[in-house]
Amino acid sequence: MTFLTDNLYFGSLITVAFYALGLVLKKKYRLAVLNPILIAVLCVGGLLLATETPYEAYKSGAQPISYLLTPATVCLALPLYEKLSLLKKHWKAITLGILAGAAVSLLATYLLCAALGQSREIYATLLPKSITSAFGMSLSEELGGIPSVTVACIILSGIVGSVTGETVFMLLRVTSPIARGVGLGTASHAIGTAKAAEMGKTEAAMSSLALVICGILTTVAAPFFLRLM
Repeated sequence: MTFLTDNLYFGSLITVAFYALGLVLKKKYRLAVLNPILIAVLCVGGLLLATETPYEAYKSGAQPISYLLTPATVCLALPLYEKLSLLKKHWKAITLGILAGAAVSLLATYLLCAALGQSREIYATLLPKSITSAFGMSLSEELGGIPSVTVACIILSGIVGSVTGETVFMLLRVTSPIARGVGLGTASHAIGTAKAAEMGKTEAAMSSLALVICGILTTVAAPFFLRLM
């Protein structure tokens, strides 16, 4: 425990180590449930509980990774640039798909919170659940939500989308790379985009575009939806 609390970069070290473990397990067993991010979350959480390490100590040591989050999101523009001609050709369908995804996410959150009688604070916390944390954390704070819980919901939505995405596409017979990419990026942000990249370059490009535009749309529309509660 002393090592964990005293070492300045232990948060970054264990996060990278457990993520690498997840990659090895995913490559070896090829199971969707063995998502590297899910493995890292469970292992880091387990280690913190087992050693009774305060979350603040881990967060402080993981700051270098947090700083890289925004530039990593910006780098997602690269696959989109490679498929720019495809975007120009199908821009109407792509735009409508992203708009529908963002609207459904916001509306579903409202209906769920209203049905369960949740407070305005919880509603504000859940509104950014389907956008990347680069947008979601600041949006949650501005709306009066709980940023730490928002991040947990964002990670959960991303993992669920990444793990179940291919199965859903198969059941619904969605074969278009553009539709797959837009679906993953809109519903599961950066984690879904990582999954889309495994499917192909077109999926990765469309997912990158979807997560950015969906993030912007949600940031703009969320204050208006908040007034409904």
